[in-house]
Amino acid sequence: MDSFHMSDAEKAEIWRLTRQGLPVRVVCRRIGRASGSVRGYLARSGGVRPPVRRRAPDRLTLPEREEIFAGLVAGLSLRAIAARLGRAPSTVSREVAGNGGRVGYRPTRAENAAWLRASRPKPAKLAANSRLRTVVEEKLAEDWSPQQIAGWLGREFAEEPEMQVSHETIYLSLFVQARGALKRDLTTHLRSRRVMRRPRTRSGHGHGQGQIVDAISIRERPAEAEDRAVPGHWEGDLLLGSGHSQIATLVERHTRFVMLIALPKGKVSEHVVDALARQVQTLPVQLRRSLTWDRGLELAEHKRFSVATGVKVYFCDPRSPWQRGSNENTNGLLDWSLNVGLLIKRYALARL
Repeated sequence: MDSFHMSDAEKAEIWRLTRQGLPVRVVCRRIGRASGSVRGYLARSGGVRPPVRRRAPDRLTLPEREEIFAGLVAGLSLRAIAARLGRAPSTVSREVAGNGGRVGYRPTRAENAAWLRASRPKPAKLAANSRLRTVVEEKLAEDWSPQQIAGWLGREFAEEPEMQVSHETIYLSLFVQARGALKRDLTTHLRSRRVMRRPRTRSGHGHGQGQIVDAISIRERPAEAEDRAVPGHWEGDLLLGSGHSQIATLVERHTRFVMLIALPKGKVSEHVVDALARQVQTLPVQLRRSLTWDRGLELAEHKRFSVATGVKVYFCDPRSPWQRGSNENTNGLLDWSLNVGLLIKRYALARL
């Protein structure tokens, strides 16, 4: 049985499980469906859960339509049927007249027709505005990220609200083809090369924390770091290049200022901490407040880093790199085709 014949309960369970970050093969086993059915359903939706359609409160329900049919079979007048339902006679009259009359009225057929006639969500902004859609498609084809496009539109068309769109809308228009906006093949220009939205999962605290001793969770990070109110809170990660070359990237959350740090001795924690500490110590004390890192073992010696710099280190939840989004976006903007070793020379990065 294909995904078109899945029950609403099965579809809801698929979204619940994928939201938890479970692989598709596990989801299939949980709901007892073939892999092709589940994958096909997710692919058609672009990895984005479709909005649940709801009946307007003033519309007739299927039980009411069945009651109308029973009244017609019993030979009751439309006014009498309306009184039994507590509806206006005109409502029942329009319902019967529009669905086959007294002789041809059938409740299930009328119910299906009502859903088909129901208004759909308004067209997506990119689908309704061809000028905006053309500009966005041109920028995507030039390998601009949705974040870059949204920011550029805000500056370039500051006086034209109709020419501005959020990066999230661009992503949804790429992944959800039912929106009828952007061409699916433009997803090949995304840095992630994804064709489906991936859920942002929050894994439990009990997984993977034993790898880094005394790791402090990002959930304990000060509120001033979360809302970007004060400069001095950084996010960091490693970038790997060809020939095992690598650098560390640090992004300041308030200003988006970026520092690139050479790691000629590799990503062993001892060397990474030495390089980071040396670079961070060149900053004014007021710009040394916190550092948020992924769960990589390259920062296993985070305590030594904190002692040397006075900067407390916070770690993301397991498999949740999106929690340090400023750094993730910055890494995506770097030219991945450029050898990191050349990048180091080009920007005269700090060396050990």
